[in-house]
Amino acid sequence: MPRSGSTFSVIGADVVITGDLNASAEIHLDGQIKGDLACAALVQGESGVIEGSVTAESARLSGRITGSITASQVVILQSAVVEGDVFYDALTIEEGAKVDGRFAQKGAQKNESEQKSAELPNLTLANSN
Repeated sequence: MPRSGSTFSVIGADVVITGDLNASAEIHLDGQIKGDLACAALVQGESGVIEGSVTAESARLSGRITGSITASQVVILQSAVVEGDVFYDALTIEEGAKVDGRFAQKGAQKNESEQKSAELPNLTLANSN
């Protein structure tokens, strides 16, 4: 039974979405998304395919993802195939899952981008008239 006030949306196996999807709902994905996905929580079925980045509070993955994943709680199940970096607070990977990418805690992602910004030179355009 859904929690009071929460919304749960199902994207069936026969559905292909081309473009970014933003939802305040929890998403159960059996179809395909060709674009970035941002949602409260993601439950991906084995037939689910995402070609783009995923941003969610929690992600339970058992299909194919080509793109980065950013979530507080990430669970990568045995049938999952992930090609991309994973940024997380808590991470579980079942034996047999296939992952090709880097793993970093979400705090490390922020520190890495701040460090790269600090390394960039400060350039000013000089205009001579």
